[in-house]
Amino acid sequence: MMDSLELRKFVAPEYIFGLDARKLVGRYARNLGARKVLVVSDPGVVAAGWTAEVIAILNEEGLESSLFTDVSPNPRAFQVMAGAEFYRVEKCNALVAVGGGSPMDCAKGIGIVSTNGRSILDFKGVDQVLSPMPPLICIPTTGGTSADVSQFAIITDPQEKMKVAIISKSVVPDLALIDPLTLTTMDPFLTACTGLDALTHGIEAFVSNASSSMTDLHAIEAIRLVSKYLPESIRNPGDIELRAKIMEGSLMAGLAFSNAILGANHAMAHSLGGDKDAPHGECNAILLDHVIEFNLPASPERFERIGEAMGLDLHGLDVKGRTTAILDKVREIKRAAGMTVTLKDLGIGNSDLPLLSRKALLDPCMVTNPRRANQRDIEVIYEESL
Repeated sequence: MMDSLELRKFVAPEYIFGLDARKLVGRYARNLGARKVLVVSDPGVVAAGWTAEVIAILNEEGLESSLFTDVSPNPRAFQVMAGAEFYRVEKCNALVAVGGGSPMDCAKGIGIVSTNGRSILDFKGVDQVLSPMPPLICIPTTGGTSADVSQFAIITDPQEKMKVAIISKSVVPDLALIDPLTLTTMDPFLTACTGLDALTHGIEAFVSNASSSMTDLHAIEAIRLVSKYLPESIRNPGDIELRAKIMEGSLMAGLAFSNAILGANHAMAHSLGGDKDAPHGECNAILLDHVIEFNLPASPERFERIGEAMGLDLHGLDVKGRTTAILDKVREIKRAAGMTVTLKDLGIGNSDLPLLSRKALLDPCMVTNPRRANQRDIEVIYEESL
């Protein structure tokens, strides 16, 4: 059967992209029937000033709001449950998330629990969320996680030291207000982490065994934009044109991976992040070239197209030459973004690898990896990343 005839679905929220998109939050919250809004953010985003501005815009529209900021990087299940209880007590009927992946995932979790009851951890896996969430508007302030357009919510289970993936059309936000200006308050490390996360999203979506012509368009454009503009945007943080390129790359990557899903890179990064509470983008970046090296034999033509999207000319090279060029390019992008850490720098040792590998193999992202992996395969990739 031709690949183009296979059944594929594509889900995406309404989104508005461009300068000052965030300022439309009041009008759209009212259009969605909001009466009292729970604004979910985190202390860093509050300090940057974006949260107060959003609350002021909601107030100008005549909408009440309450603020929940007990959100850590890699949001915990107990934080989601506390937020859901706060949502109930405050009698809210809509959600606005302002921040990176952590506040957006936490807001999604609060929405799930507020209409479905039960522990947020009960919804792990695919299509477990039966009742729709309250209206949710996302205003991303980082260029990478793409939680604002995805059907994913990633929540940490601190008891099991695992990240739980909740994948459902129910967690796609109603609206994403994607404003490149919000990226100007990111520091270089956060810019690198989130940008390399977006690059990983694009690469994994493009080689995923659930990819389609619809996701390929977005994935390749994400790879092109992020690989070309990320290093420069780190060097020139106030350049709004560069920030817009990265924000667009992040959006494209999100539309791709939300539908094509991901692969071993994210499964392994989720395992690391759950165990060591390390930054998600950093975990992805450390593993990226090593996972590509493992997956490349399973999908060489696709990786060649990725190399070309990164600006490589692979004509006239043999298989080994093309492989070397692609891996060298990925490592060059990592270095240019200042990402030189290894797993050892995160405190990972050889004795950690069997447990990390077992947890990674249980992650739903592993299902769509282009090359089947067993526990020893995953351990070897981790070893190479030490």
